[in-house]
Amino acid sequence: MRLIHLPTFWTIVIDFIAWFIIHMGGVLLILHIPSKSFDPEGWLFRSRRWEKNGNIYTKIFKIRKWKEYLPDGSKLLKYKSFPKKHLDEKNGLYFNSFLQETCRAELTHWIIMLFGPLFFLWNKPGVGLIMIFYALIENLPLIVAQRYNRIRFKRFLGKEILKS
Repeated sequence: MRLIHLPTFWTIVIDFIAWFIIHMGGVLLILHIPSKSFDPEGWLFRSRRWEKNGNIYTKIFKIRKWKEYLPDGSKLLKYKSFPKKHLDEKNGLYFNSFLQETCRAELTHWIIMLFGPLFFLWNKPGVGLIMIFYALIENLPLIVAQRYNRIRFKRFLGKEILKS
């Protein structure tokens, strides 16, 4: 049961504005957290057994077919981004920063998704469910991409360390 009753037009306007504020607010909030706070081996970010060293993302989710079409929010915000196709530098500090930025991006999308239930306050239950569905559809592929990139990059670093 919604708590706030509004005409349909204003409900739609508020939905768009709310999602915009949630997205931008989440990004700005996470950008203020120091990079050193993002540990790729931390509870949320570490690789799980069910991810099968990233193979679940290639075999089940077919990530290589769609990953390149995902938006890169760092370019939109003019925030220092890490290119997807090549590395700008080849040193430990840069590699560590890349891994931390995958954690930052993943946390941002988890936080954005948490706001989905808020839309039940002024939307009908069916529309509230659509907003939850939107939050999942919009954020889960980006979370999957960050996890895939992190696992793949760590595997690459392991091989490179062995070569040195």
